[in-house]
Amino acid sequence: MDNDFDVVIAGGGYVGLSVGVAIVHEARHLRVCIVDGAPKAAVLKDERASAIAAAATQMLDRLGVWSSIVADAQPINEMIVTDSKLPDVTRPVFLTFGREGGHDDEPFAHMVPNRSLILALRQKADALQITQLHETSVENYALNGANADIQLSNGRRLTARLLVAADGIRSRLREHAGIKTVHWPYDQWAIVTTVAHERDHGGRAEEHFLPAGPFATLPLKGNRSSLVWTEKENDAKRLLAMDEISFELELEQRFGHRLGQIEVEGSRKAFPLGLTLARDYVKDRLALAGDAAHGIHPIAGQGLNLGFKDAAALAETIIDAHRLGLDIGSISVLERYQQWRRFDTVQMGVVTDVLNRLFSNDNPFLRVVRDVGLGMVERMPGLKKSFISHAAGRGDAVPKLLQGKAI
Repeated sequence: MDNDFDVVIAGGGYVGLSVGVAIVHEARHLRVCIVDGAPKAAVLKDERASAIAAAATQMLDRLGVWSSIVADAQPINEMIVTDSKLPDVTRPVFLTFGREGGHDDEPFAHMVPNRSLILALRQKADALQITQLHETSVENYALNGANADIQLSNGRRLTARLLVAADGIRSRLREHAGIKTVHWPYDQWAIVTTVAHERDHGGRAEEHFLPAGPFATLPLKGNRSSLVWTEKENDAKRLLAMDEISFELELEQRFGHRLGQIEVEGSRKAFPLGLTLARDYVKDRLALAGDAAHGIHPIAGQGLNLGFKDAAALAETIIDAHRLGLDIGSISVLERYQQWRRFDTVQMGVVTDVLNRLFSNDNPFLRVVRDVGLGMVERMPGLKKSFISHAAGRGDAVPKLLQGKAI
């Protein structure tokens, strides 16, 4: 067995897979290994879906992955934002986003089932002959000159010029490297489930700001929607413990009747919410990516897309350095990636934190302030266009892959 690689990636989620696929697709001679601790069948049990921004779809298309996903992808054609209390009979719409500012009138995002995304990336990794090791994980590593010596949980040892930690919000490698984080919890949980409904959603996403937190309905293929339902921790636990009928009654109060009768489809899951930002993204021979580097509130739906930006920026950093004959694992090379990504993720973390604190409350004064603010944005086409462009993943210093370009 080959145990010597240019890049070893710890974590076989969408970030780790995207980093590996991007590197080998753009530089075929680099040797990459992806180490995934989850069983191969685990992805088939994932019932969640995620919003993929337009820039990320360009990247996936460039990598030859989007064609395997598009049949399951639901375009988000419109988004509305409301602000109300739970008992309110009506929910006034303060802000709407359509396709203004899009490229060639394209949607600014698509909803994609997580299993479709991961399976497509795994298949592409296989086609590129990337080594994938399942049901084992990276336990630790040690520096050895120009390499990292890597110990796996199954006893196997690997060496690599660069180790990428894409091993999640509780990253073992981040801790092993001594990288500190800024973290605070929100006393909120996000309940995630899928709902079937009578009427067609028309590709419209809705975000209802309620006192406990945002309640987002995101369109899926067919008469189905994905829910991200934020509640205080104790209330979330109470809702999860309910029987099916009681849960659906609570859900109906928030979902409304616009799409007719609703029915929960699949399981209910919940995740604690908080803000986590790594103080450093790189060490010698190590780079953090995805949730290992940052975990933010889902209020703006940008967590997954920050991970795609990490993947695109890291792949470009590695390939550019390799072509110049530089050491891809050296701190001097990796510093470019850190400078590229850290400000953007800190900025998004602050924005989501402020939005959550501003909207997840029942303060009458703050309600007036935020509703006036939303109304002003609604009446300013230029500002709306800027928001849509940002939601689509476009802006300054965007990595080449997110522009659909070769590295």
